[in-house]
Amino acid sequence: MYRGRFAPSPTGPLHFGSLVAAVGSYLEAKTRGGEWRVRIEDLDMPRTVPGAADGILRGLETFGMAWDGPVMFQSTRSDAYRAAFEQLHAGGRLYACGCTRREIADSALHGVDGPVYPGTCRGGLPAGRVARATRVRTQGAKVTFEDTVQGIVTQDVEHEVGDFVVVRADGLSACQFVYQLAVVVDDAEQDISDIVRGADLLDSTPRQIVLQRLLGLATPRYAHLPVAVNAAGEKLSKQTRARSIHAAKPSPVLAAALRFLGQATPPGLEQLPVTQIWDWALGHWQRHRIPALRAIRFAG
Repeated sequence: MYRGRFAPSPTGPLHFGSLVAAVGSYLEAKTRGGEWRVRIEDLDMPRTVPGAADGILRGLETFGMAWDGPVMFQSTRSDAYRAAFEQLHAGGRLYACGCTRREIADSALHGVDGPVYPGTCRGGLPAGRVARATRVRTQGAKVTFEDTVQGIVTQDVEHEVGDFVVVRADGLSACQFVYQLAVVVDDAEQDISDIVRGADLLDSTPRQIVLQRLLGLATPRYAHLPVAVNAAGEKLSKQTRARSIHAAKPSPVLAAALRFLGQATPPGLEQLPVTQIWDWALGHWQRHRIPALRAIRFAG
């Protein structure tokens, strides 16, 4: 059974970039007779804005999207993350790292996300060091998968990313488990078959596939949509001062999201009620029309 999901971080109100991801994932699920789940990724508590999660959920309702099943909150999932961590640890897949951020930033190796961790602590913590993080051993890890929008993606995880962090510092509280581990555990718990999300997460996907393999979990199908960026090429987000979408007039924004995703919307669609826009979208959705680009400038 097809089961998709939308997993926003509650760091601010729903903005156009988030809406695009929601619309794309919703249409992929519903046009395939599947379910569409919602997960609030509030793992990073310092960045979580009080009331933002409720605002996002209300925004989805305003734009006519109804989710299936209960909403999952990552902040309640520490036991599940701890169990996955212990499984990896028992299998000898993890090691403690005492390197500082500055030391890692000084690495001469550079990959898809900046400096590649050189494996300094792979053989054990140097004398006098304390653990600052726990990393996954990635020796020989290479991943190739077919993204249904972006095409074939290949990444040499060991050399392009390095041994990546799954737990920060030496504690195991919910806020210290990192996104890569949490998202893999949550997708498995929700039995997600297809992940449709922004292409800003495309380079993270191989790390998640590595964890899925190490934990014995199924790998979903992936589709990474173009990300909406501003004139400076920055992803629309709270950090780039993206404007919240105009919930009082949802129809024009919803029609704009469909056009952003390459759909051939008819003239005047933005003037119709939201329910009629969805009637059109569900009957005319064409995934192959989504641009195979990582980012598209949006000036709305």
